[in-house]
Order: sequence, then C-alpha cells, then structure tokens
Amino acid sequence: MTSTIDPKTIGKPQHPRRHVRTLTGYLPETDASGKEKWPKGEEKVWKAGMRGLDKDVPDITKSFVNHVQTSLARQPYNLDELGAYQAAALSVRDNLLVNWNETQLNYTRKTPKRAYYLSLEFLMGRTLDNALLNLGLKDQYNDGVQQLGFNMEDILEKERDAALGNGGLGRLAACYLDSSASQELPVWGYGLRYQYGIFQQLISPEGNQLEAPDPWLEHQNPWELPRLDVSYEVRFYGHSERGNDGRAVWTGGQEVLAIAYDVMIPGYGTKTTNNLRLWESKPKRGFDLNSFNAGNYEGAVESSNSAAAITSVLYPNDHTLKQQYFWTAASLADILRRFKNTGKPITEFPDYAAIQLNDTHPTLAIPELMRILLDEEELSWNQAWQIVTNTFFYTNHTVLPEALEKWPVPLVEHVLPRHLQIIYDIVTVEKKFPGDRDRLGRMSLIEEGFPKQVRMAHLACIGSRKVNGVAELHSDLVKTTILKDFVEFEGVSKFGNVTNGVTPRRWLDQCNPQLSDLITKTLKIDKGVWLKDFTKLEGLLQFTEDKEFREKWAAVKQSNKERLAKYVQSTLGFTVRTDAMFDVQIKRLHEYKRQTLNILGVIHRYLTLKNMSAAERKKANRKVVIFAGKAAPAYYIAKLTIRLIVNVARIINDDPETKEYLQLYFLPDYSVSLAEILIPASDISQHISTAGTEASGTSNMKFCINGGLLVGTVDGANIEIAEEVGESNVFFFGHLTPAVEDLRYQHTYHPIPIEQKCPALAHVLNEVSAGRFGDGHVYEPLLNTVRQGDYYLLTDDFDSYIASLAMVDEAYLDRDEWIKKSIRTTAKMGKFSSDRAILEYAESYWNLEQTPVPSS
Repeated sequence: MTSTIDPKTIGKPQHPRRHVRTLTGYLPETDASGKEKWPKGEEKVWKAGMRGLDKDVPDITKSFVNHVQTSLARQPYNLDELGAYQAAALSVRDNLLVNWNETQLNYTRKTPKRAYYLSLEFLMGRTLDNALLNLGLKDQYNDGVQQLGFNMEDILEKERDAALGNGGLGRLAACYLDSSASQELPVWGYGLRYQYGIFQQLISPEGNQLEAPDPWLEHQNPWELPRLDVSYEVRFYGHSERGNDGRAVWTGGQEVLAIAYDVMIPGYGTKTTNNLRLWESKPKRGFDLNSFNAGNYEGAVESSNSAAAITSVLYPNDHTLKQQYFWTAASLADILRRFKNTGKPITEFPDYAAIQLNDTHPTLAIPELMRILLDEEELSWNQAWQIVTNTFFYTNHTVLPEALEKWPVPLVEHVLPRHLQIIYDIVTVEKKFPGDRDRLGRMSLIEEGFPKQVRMAHLACIGSRKVNGVAELHSDLVKTTILKDFVEFEGVSKFGNVTNGVTPRRWLDQCNPQLSDLITKTLKIDKGVWLKDFTKLEGLLQFTEDKEFREKWAAVKQSNKERLAKYVQSTLGFTVRTDAMFDVQIKRLHEYKRQTLNILGVIHRYLTLKNMSAAERKKANRKVVIFAGKAAPAYYIAKLTIRLIVNVARIINDDPETKEYLQLYFLPDYSVSLAEILIPASDISQHISTAGTEASGTSNMKFCINGGLLVGTVDGANIEIAEEVGESNVFFFGHLTPAVEDLRYQHTYHPIPIEQKCPALAHVLNEVSAGRFGDGHVYEPLLNTVRQGDYYLLTDDFDSYIASLAMVDEAYLDRDEWIKKSIRTTAKMGKFSSDRAILEYAESYWNLEQTPVPSS
C-alpha cells in the first residue's frame, strides 16, 4: 500500500490521537482521557464547509446544470439523455457523499466492531433510482429534471447494470449491503471491479448462446470513487523459504497493484451510507522501456496485460485462483490497516473485525491472514490460529459435491507457495481421532488423487468461527452430508442457519411501484415504515374479501404484464398476449435447476393442445411461458437447453392452431434490470430443482413478494415460503429429499425403460429426437442426460410436475380465488426480508451493534 504505516507498529498503542485529516473525515486531537480537542476556530471552519443535501428543486436543478457544464464539459443545448443521466447521477452522488462522509467519520470516532462481507460477485443492478429512493428525493428529482426538459423514466433507462456478478450469489450480497446500511450496521463489502463482468449474452439464428464482452465501463461510471491513493502490492509465484522458527520469507515472482474503487451504499430512511470497495489490478511497472527500445514491443506491455487480466472478467478460466487471492489479499491488507489505526493490540483483532466468506471463493483469506500474523507480525502458530478462527465466518451455498471448490496442489504451490505450506501445517483432526484413517481422509484439507486437490470448503469450515447454510433444509443437509464429520469434530453449535432474504426496497417498491403505492394507501401506513418492517404486510390479509381491493390488485398485475409485453416488443419485436397466465423461470442455466424439465413440460402442453379439437382448445387457459438466464460458456448441456427453448418457441409461436393458447419466449442477456420487469408480471414462477440440490433460492422470494404464486419442489427456501404463506397457495410436486439417493441407485442398478416408467415424457423426448423442433441429432447429448442415468430425476418427477401444472390451470380459472391467493402470498412474506437476515448475522454471528449516524 502507498502508506507510511510501519507494519511493526501493529498492536502498539498510539494514544492520544493526533490532530489529523483522514480519507473518511476530520479527526480532532484527543487528550489522554479521549476527550476531543479542536484547534482554535478549526471546528467552526470545518463544519461551515460541510454542505447539506440538495432537498429542493432549485438546488437540484442548479446542481444538475453545474455538473453538465463543469463535470461533463457540455452545454444544455447539446445534452442528450445519456448526458442527462450522467449529470443527474453526479448530482445524486454529491448528496450520497454528504452522508457517506458523516458515516465514515462516525465509525472512525466510535470504533465499533465492523463486519466485512467478502463476495466475488455483487449484482447491484441500476443505482440511480435506488439511491433516490433511499435518500427520499425521488419526487424532487423527478420535478427537477422535468423542469430541465427531461423525463426521469427515460434517464433511468440510460444506466447500465454494473457487471459485477452473474446470479443469486451476487444479488444476495447486494441485498445484504442494502440491508446493512438500512439497519445502521457498520458493514463494508469487498469485491472486484471487473472490466467486462461475465459476458453479454446473444442468441444466434440457430438458437445458440453466444458470448460477447460486456463493456459496462465504456462510459463514465458516476457511482464509483477512484481511490488511487489506496493501493496494495499483491505477490504471486516466487519462492517461500522457511526459517528455523517456522516463519517464512516469500520473495520473487510477480507483484501486482490492487487499486481501490469505492461505491457508496445508502441506507433507506437513515443517514448511514456504507461502502463497497472494489479492487482493480494494475501492473507495478506498466511499461518495460528496455524491451521497447530493443524492439520487443509485445514484451514491453506483457506484464501490464498479465496484471490487468486478473480483473478483466468474472471467473476467467486461467486466472481464477489469482483472482481470488488478489481480491482477498488486498481486502485483508485494507482491513488490517483500518484496524491498526485504532491503536489496539493485534490480539484484539477479532473484537473489531468479523469477516464473512460468501461461499468458498474468499477462502484464501484464511491462510493469507495466517501468513501475515506468522511472518509479518511474528506471532506463534497458536496465537495466529486463535485470531483467525475467531475472525472468519463461512456461508455455504451448495451441497452438491461437484460444486465444492477445489484447487490442484501443483497449481497452488506454483502460484502461492507460502500458502500451500500453511495449508499443510493446519493439522487438527488427528489429535482428536488418532488412527481413524478413513475419517482423516474424508476431513483432510488435501484430497488424494492425481493431482492432489486443496478442498476449499474444508479449509473454510476449519478456519471459521461459525458456518451457516441459507435455508433450514439446506443447513440440515450441510450438517448431515458434506460437513457431517466436521459437525462431530467441532460440535453442532458451530453450524447454524440464516435463511436468505431480499431487500423489499428494490424487489417491491422499486420494481413494482404501483403495487407499493396500493399497499401504502390500503394499509394507511407510511411507506417508510413497512419497507423497514416487512411483517406489516400481514395487514393486507383483512382485505382479501374486499372486492374493490382485489380489482385494484388485479389491475396492477395487468399493468405489469403490459409493461413486460412492451419491453419484449421493443427489444425483440415479438407480440406477447397480455390476456394470458404468465409463467416465468429466470435462473442461471444448470441441470439441477431443471430448465430442461420446464421446456419438456412446455412441449408436452403443446402436443396436448395439438391433439385437442378446436372446441376443446377454447376451454384451455391461455399461457405465456418465459425463460431467461445465462449458461456458463463451457457448459455444453446448459447451452443445448437454451437452443432447444429457442427452437421450440419458433414452432409454438408460429403454429396457427395453438399460438392463441400457448406462447414461449427466451429473453436474452438476463440482468437485474430485466428481472425488475419480469418478476412483477408473473402469475406463477417455477423453482423446480431436484429436491436437496437448491441451497435456498432468492428469486422465489422476489416473485412471491410481488404476488406471484410458486410452482416448485420441496426444496430450499420453497419449504419455508410454504410454511409462511400456506401450502394451499403453493403448488408442490416431486419426490422429497430422502428419496433422491435411493432413486439414483435404482437408475444405476435397476433401470426401467422411460417408455415404461414415464410414457408421457418418452413421447416428448421422441418428438424432439424425430426433428419436430429442428435437427433432432443436435439435442441427443441433452436428451441422453434424461435417458441414461437421469441424475436429476426428470423421469421420476415428470408426471407429478405435469399434474401440478394442471392444478395451476384449474386454480387460475377461478380468477377471484386466484387473486386472493396472490394477496395472501404477498401478505405473509415478511420473514424473507434481507433486513431480518442481516440482523441475524449481526446478532448471532458477528456480534455487531447498530451504529446510527447522529443527526446534524
């Protein structure tokens, strides 16, 4: 880091505090008792320089025009909507900075324990509208930009989603940052500033997913603050030489700079504005002049390109390990620097910092902190390990063995030689179970094989104070399956559950403003109250029998359908029926999430309609089925599923006999912003993972909050949603978790032909193979995952799945009762606010206290 801090001073008291300015505010001098002493006149001068929020329209328009002319160097007569967005965003950012500075100064003064949320993804979505909501300035800015000749709705559309994630992991992290600020908790997020994110998804004429770079930073990003003065050196490769005392010196290799970029996270209804710090990789020496002068032009920029590649894209195939270490090393260095500034001894580090590992991606932080404590702070192994195991907390997000992250030992040794030494030194199991070789093999941090592998989930478990799953079923499975030995070893009290949640600000008020307004008017409660206490929605239950209210509720749903249809028309050119049931599945493409089951069910519905007479079809429900989601670039089967969906849609949507009753669409390039349009429009949503494979899910919560009913398996958080809203308002199907392994055993050792086991599914597969939806040979690898082995149990659940969809059709015919179900569902979703979840982490895991910012 570009700092004058001597690492040898860590843990040495530095009181009384000297009179200093800091990056996060002004700190006066303190005397020995801790009382603040301002130099003569300084407090008045400083506070006079502090500006307040732009709360009225004249101030807002003045700020807007000022940024047009001074920040963007534009003139009002030459300003397009993109420029208007940038000016509005910079103006809003000025307001955020006021609260952000006061928040950081408050934390620095009070030195509370802080939590640091390490996540490789932060799927933040668009920021402008959310910032205006949390600041309470939406109406004022709407009026202000309108006076200047712009429409806020058009301006909001010019913002691109930040490409900092791909799926539920990143969106969960974003919700937790929002809730931490809203609940006035001192929490920072740490992630990576990807130049391109995952990828922009395109669909070829043949229906194939194509990946293109997502240049989300091609225009100025007004929401980030470059911190070029906050940088740390991160080392890769080289040599690690141990001394006789067990400590080591790590030298040589490649050194890369981590440059900080800050993103402000405002809380709702509070001045608290927390921080998300993102790291960008830069070369320590960006240009080799000697190579250039010698004519080696590629060599002159080689180190620069190698360093920049670390944060170019999310999950790069050849840089993922480097990416994970780069981010965790920079984050730990930053956390330790902040702790050192308190003047507390290093042994008190766990009393002032809790570090949450969001899945296994940040696990390298454990050996990295050990390295710092052992080699730089010169602590003993036991002292260092006690600090580490009281600092980290690990959230597990999967029980699928194949999804548990592992790294080849030779690769770790090559990239991080010192860390592999430390990992091999972490030997704890043998002391408690001497001679139990089977147990040692199961629990070892190193998995035997060719090559050997470092088990990151085991390392995260051993090195953390507490481990949690993200739904009750998932947490029980963690304790009884993948981490069973660790439960016996460390005790069940270390393992808990925090069911996921989502922020009601974005996932109801922001994405569904008409429903939010209806709720506010109906409950006669200030919106700011129920958005912070989501259990208040239970008050809607008394209105389920109110016909006028039901009509208003249905009108909101219809309006949201029309908004989605308009989006599809404008972006894809398709005309979507809005007098139909909307059935939506939006998730990243994966076999366990069973988009394949859904599309095979759609084909079954289409074939059934084709076999009906015209008179019979007229009695059928009209239905629009929508898919969205990205497949990993190397995931061949998932990409085949997308191709099948797209080509089945072409046939169905052009069939004159059925297109009035069934439409199918795949919406490309799924994002938070697209989800905000899709979710409020849904009548039903599908969460149909094989039982025991989905950790929790959060899209299920978002749909239900917006009055969409749930079709799903008894899996993940579906179970808890049903417990809250009532099973009569959920459409469950499929085998339960205890039956899954037995069914898989039968598939392997006592297989039954699909034609005998599930004739309806066999007919569907045969129609695909026969070329009804394009070249059937293309889909054989996908179909064979069902015909041969069927690991995710489509043949076992298909009949039950079709039956559940028939129950949906029957229920939807009674429109009055359907609307009641929708109202009841929203009313009982209070548990699934991320505010509740983050308070559970704060109270039961991190031992964190709310630290409100005093009113000015």
